[in-house]
Amino acid sequence: MNMRLIYVLVGVLLGGFLSIQGHAQEQPNLRMRADQLFERMEYARAVDLYVRLADSKKPRVGDVERAASSYLFLNQYELAENWYARAVGMEGHAAESQRNYAEALKHNGKYTDAKKQLEAYVEKHGIDEIIRLSIEGCDSSIVWMANPLPYLLKNERNINTDLSEFGVFPTSNGVLYAGEPKVSAGKRSGMTGEAYLKVFSASRKTEELTLSSMMPDNFNSTAYHVGPVASNKAEDVLYVTRTHPNTEVEKYKKNGTKFKRYNLELKIYRKNGDSWIEEDFAYNKVNTYSVGHAALSDDEQTLYFASDMPGGRGGVDVWFCELRPDGSWGIPINAGEEINSAGDEMFPTIFGNRLYYSSDGFAGMGGLDIYVAEGCKSSFSKRKNLRYPVNSAADDFSFVILGEHQDGYQGFISSNRIGGIGSDDIYSFSFKKPKVTIILEGITVNKKTNELISEASLTLFDGDRRIVAKRLGDNNAAFRFELDKNTEYKVLAEKSGFHADSVNIIGVHPTKDTTIRVTLRLEPVFTVGDKFVLENIYYDFDKHDIRKDAAVVLDQLVRTMRDNPTLKIELSSHTDSRGTHSYNDKLSQRRASSAVDYLVSRGIDRSRLVAKGYGERRLVNRCSDGVKCSIEEHQANRRTEVEVLAY
Repeated sequence: MNMRLIYVLVGVLLGGFLSIQGHAQEQPNLRMRADQLFERMEYARAVDLYVRLADSKKPRVGDVERAASSYLFLNQYELAENWYARAVGMEGHAAESQRNYAEALKHNGKYTDAKKQLEAYVEKHGIDEIIRLSIEGCDSSIVWMANPLPYLLKNERNINTDLSEFGVFPTSNGVLYAGEPKVSAGKRSGMTGEAYLKVFSASRKTEELTLSSMMPDNFNSTAYHVGPVASNKAEDVLYVTRTHPNTEVEKYKKNGTKFKRYNLELKIYRKNGDSWIEEDFAYNKVNTYSVGHAALSDDEQTLYFASDMPGGRGGVDVWFCELRPDGSWGIPINAGEEINSAGDEMFPTIFGNRLYYSSDGFAGMGGLDIYVAEGCKSSFSKRKNLRYPVNSAADDFSFVILGEHQDGYQGFISSNRIGGIGSDDIYSFSFKKPKVTIILEGITVNKKTNELISEASLTLFDGDRRIVAKRLGDNNAAFRFELDKNTEYKVLAEKSGFHADSVNIIGVHPTKDTTIRVTLRLEPVFTVGDKFVLENIYYDFDKHDIRKDAAVVLDQLVRTMRDNPTLKIELSSHTDSRGTHSYNDKLSQRRASSAVDYLVSRGIDRSRLVAKGYGERRLVNRCSDGVKCSIEEHQANRRTEVEVLAY
């Protein structure tokens, strides 16, 4: 789960982190430094060291596993998948690695593969309730991703940063939300390394958010995290979630180490002229449990919130209090088993007679999923998952509706899904049926024989590489996706035994129903001696550094290597005939080595790779020394090539 989100769910761990003490006069070696950083949860620094440790003739499975775990904690799921795929193929890997591998696969939308890993885990170690729900969630997610609901999601780029923003609450002239401020100095969170959360405001033009700024009011002056926030309709009472800042804390032990947890509390602020008067929510008990994430019913007679107080059904539950005649809130009552599970439920919002909230305790897509149920207080029914694309394999939460009309409704959600700008991002959404349909139809074929390839895995991405939909091709190698107008897409085809292929789809704005047809050609890689060219790998003049556009192509080769663990290749670089033989040999070797180093950094074992620079010795056309050729003819010789050495 997202590390920043942990702070606003069940509390904050401060101090008391696990530590490994080295000898006073010894310089810690590479592994000791990596382990120290990992135990302190400094994953971004630790992972670089584990990658170096894993790049050896006899890598330790523990180093590979910790590299994978670091990437998982950092929400870099593609790299986590690469490294876990390598880890579970090694002798002595931990049972937990197979479960984490399935988690990484789910985050990348690969629910079929995730289910296979979970079933393999069950065969060896047995099943528990979490695994059962996860397998059930994989089955549902495969169907949901193949048939996404007509929600249009847009990242609110005007206010999102490379940090965390989430928890929109609409106001009469804009919104309030929680975010990490960009500051150069001051107190910072030990886990994230960023400044503590504060409450921000932003202007709202229709569904677009602009002009964000941190609120200047006194509730933002506390020492630790502040937010999210809710308000009454008059906007003169605020319910603010914050981390308790004083010395009264919950104390506990774990693995022989003492921890202090600064729990969440709910503060109530009442408008008084130009300032706010602070008061405690009557049921805060920060030395025992957390309370936060407030939401008011439409009639403002019921206050819903999330808490891990005693008497619930699991970790964090949704609770409510009823307003008394004297203006105080009655004792907390659990919202019941239709809403709450053995997992965590949080971020409740109300629209009419519908409760929207997030949970990880039911069969869903992964992380926190958003659910809706009808009713009030402890009498809810018809709970349902909002499905894809509102939900993803990441954490999806803080679903709020701005308004409803005959053709649909619109609002905001928060998510740390792949393709965002920062850690948690705010997305606007609209739900409405398109009047004109755009259909993408295609087939997958063997590039060498032109034979149909059935049941290939097809993934549709938008222009920001977010997964839009995912499905398998049918027995006739055909596939079909529905597209939105004025939207760029990329469709990727993959299958074990083949090098993937993809095609970009430009945005179209048709006036009538339109069908776009494509053919994806997958290169077979299972015959020793086979060669294929990696298209569109370019280097700057006289350079061997991997450019961003080349990295995209090499990432596709990484996936091929990851999905075919017995594949060994020679990766060769070739130049044209211009320049001396000696210069071209050295340049091409540097380029081939750089490409191999890149694959190794993405989790591929170096023993499966050979880097070879051939200079101008393997020209594919007539353009040898002294022959006059066009730019295009010379470019054909400047290529990166893959040869299958073993499979």
